[in-house]
Amino acid sequence: MNRRTIRPGMWWLGAIDWDRRLFDELIPLPDGTSYNAYLVVGSAGTALIDTCDPTRTAQLLRQLAEGPDPDVVVIQHVEQDHSGSLPAVAERYPDARILCSPKAHSMLVEHLGVDEQRIEPVEDGETLSLGDRTLEFLHAPWVHWPETMLTYLREDRTLLTCDLFGSHLATSSLCSSSEERLYAAAKRYYAEIMMPFATSIKGHLERLQSYDVEMIAPSHGPIHDRPSTIVDAYRRWVLDPPGNRVCLPHTSMHGSTALMVDHLIAALVERDVGVAAFDMASPDLGAYAAALVDAATVVFATPTVLAGAHPNVAHAAMLTAALRPKLRHAAVIGSYGWAGRASDQIQSLCGNLKVEWHDAVFARGLPTEETMAQLDRLAADIAERHRELE
Repeated sequence: MNRRTIRPGMWWLGAIDWDRRLFDELIPLPDGTSYNAYLVVGSAGTALIDTCDPTRTAQLLRQLAEGPDPDVVVIQHVEQDHSGSLPAVAERYPDARILCSPKAHSMLVEHLGVDEQRIEPVEDGETLSLGDRTLEFLHAPWVHWPETMLTYLREDRTLLTCDLFGSHLATSSLCSSSEERLYAAAKRYYAEIMMPFATSIKGHLERLQSYDVEMIAPSHGPIHDRPSTIVDAYRRWVLDPPGNRVCLPHTSMHGSTALMVDHLIAALVERDVGVAAFDMASPDLGAYAAALVDAATVVFATPTVLAGAHPNVAHAAMLTAALRPKLRHAAVIGSYGWAGRASDQIQSLCGNLKVEWHDAVFARGLPTEETMAQLDRLAADIAERHRELE
């Protein structure tokens, strides 16, 4: 991919990774991703904002060779999909200054082996003049690492946001206004990357209200040429109360838990509660994470394995706890052969969630009529609690 003009004196650089299907050895990428860097040319200097994944260094260097040479390299985030090409860029342009947040200074040395004498930390709100263009650096800790910062191009009214407002989406569309798939991809990305830091992001959203922004340029996915669309979406995801929905991660070994899951889904639907069920034997973890963004309740459905929860459902519980969604209620249902503590284990794995736990429903062997009646009562209780949220 060649570099692409965003506006006069500003280019997109980087790479579209059409074929990547896994991120951090955990996050599914059904639509690939991109690694976005930006070249900004002013009348008195040139700045490269971020680099790209080290697997695409050669492409970035080829794009940079078209000139002009960068006088400054701004690293907004140390994670390698953004900064991994920095060592090669620094070697190619030995006179270029490397700017980052103070917390990123030591991290660039530790993670990438960059010569610390070349690194210049910038303070929150500090500016850099490129002549007729001005860069303003905004510290944004926990989006989603502690050293992250954003860059505001004042004269262009453009905000370069690193991971914030991004999406894992490989597309030939430069801008979001021509990309119908973007909302779903951005929601998955928020759920997988940003949701654990919603409290911090709330503060950053409030701060950004004072900036006049006509364009948002993230480090993954298309540029937002209608920024209010993605900003409003983030406000809903961060600030709105959870909706009338249940996430139901489940698995079954011999059919008993599957019968209980089917019954509970029917009971919830009859009570006008939306359900998103996920078979954890072959899960799409990104879709599960996205469903958690709006859900008020999670119900873990597990058979018992060696007195504990099935590992697949335990994994779902660990992931749910790590993502820290806006859930208000939780429950565990399932089956066992002779005894077990699967419910206790799931609740322990989710100990950091601020939820009300409903009474567990477990069947010894096949579910009985009484088991199904307990599931009906659980569905009725969930429906009532959801009405209270509304």
